[in-house]
Amino acid sequence: MSSAVETTLPSEWDDDERMNFLFSDFKENRDVNTMDWDSKMDFWTTLVVQSCRDRRSVCVNLQDLNKTFRRKEKSPLGLTTVIQSMSRCGKLQRESEFAANVDCGWLSWGVGLLLVKPLKWTFSSLLGGNRVPLKESFVVIELVKEKAAEVLRIYQSSEFACHPVMSFQELCTLTSTVCADESTLCMALLQLQRDKQVVVSLHEGEKIVKFCQPGQSRVSTVSEVDIGIYQLQRSEKLLEERLEKLGLEADKCREEARLLLREGKKTQALRCLRGRKRVEKRADNLFGQLESIRGILDRIAQSKTDKMVLQAYQAGMASLRHSLKDVTVEGAESLLDQIQELCDKQDEVNQAISGAVTTTDDDELEEELRSLLDESSTGPEVPSLVLPSIPGDDLLDSLPAVPHTDLNNSAKQLEEQLKQLLL
Repeated sequence: MSSAVETTLPSEWDDDERMNFLFSDFKENRDVNTMDWDSKMDFWTTLVVQSCRDRRSVCVNLQDLNKTFRRKEKSPLGLTTVIQSMSRCGKLQRESEFAANVDCGWLSWGVGLLLVKPLKWTFSSLLGGNRVPLKESFVVIELVKEKAAEVLRIYQSSEFACHPVMSFQELCTLTSTVCADESTLCMALLQLQRDKQVVVSLHEGEKIVKFCQPGQSRVSTVSEVDIGIYQLQRSEKLLEERLEKLGLEADKCREEARLLLREGKKTQALRCLRGRKRVEKRADNLFGQLESIRGILDRIAQSKTDKMVLQAYQAGMASLRHSLKDVTVEGAESLLDQIQELCDKQDEVNQAISGAVTTTDDDELEEELRSLLDESSTGPEVPSLVLPSIPGDDLLDSLPAVPHTDLNNSAKQLEEQLKQLLL
């Protein structure tokens, strides 16, 4: 299968027998074979959601599904039933009904003002018959919630997070990595509006988006202050672009003057330099205006910070006042006196207990010492041990004499005995 964006296909896609079953139409009565019916429905439901996720889109229609899942020149026959079933269980919703359920005043803007691709603003009952129009667009609820969370995360981590209001085109550029097209972004914004995180409004024919700020549970309506800040930001951006163009123009005049001077055309070179001076003068005026606008924006940002600090002070003062509501100076002094009195009393008790214990211990120790002295003076006599005397020279004299034998004579006798044995 080939398409602009490849869809992740399941492993059984190459199994002809399995795919013949999955490409066949559903039985009219699910009860005939509940297991097969549910297995086929789960397969296509998962694949429909996956194909949208691969395309970074949140909408789908029957015509695109037939092209996406075409296999061997055949398209699945049961996709109409799949869309109907997913719609009944809340996984899909008609694009027009999804937008109509958001209380954002889109009807007063007219068709196509909010969404880039005009929607079919119809209020017919959901899939009243067995036929699903090929080009009828449906929103995948799971994916639009994911996309809304991604858009909000990207905004909060961007440089625009400090500005509550931004243009729709700036938001398109900012979220181009997660939203395949402007229609996908619009669906995500509708979901954020449903969650009270975003307000989309019109200002001089231009769509502007206001996000919920940190510390707020829901976004507030676009006020005149928001519009004023937005206009200042637009003016700042326009002045920056004009200053950049004037800088390029001044550089161009200087380069032309240099070339003309090399060619000996001094008069024309002077004319280019005068033009460069005029451009630089206009740039200086614009730069002064830009600095004034930046100063105002800085003061606005500082005022917001000051407001947060004052609110924190007020909250802290209210908490402190509430915590000290029943506390008086007289009461605190009385409490401290009572504490000191109790501490003094405790010290006296401890001293008394310590003195009594020390006297008792000394008396007992002196009594024990006397008893030990008495025992040492009146104890029984220890019998002396009488050791036997060690014998002296008399013992050596009483021993028998060591026999003395001539070794040579003994050897001769042994030789004689050996000779006799040989005979």
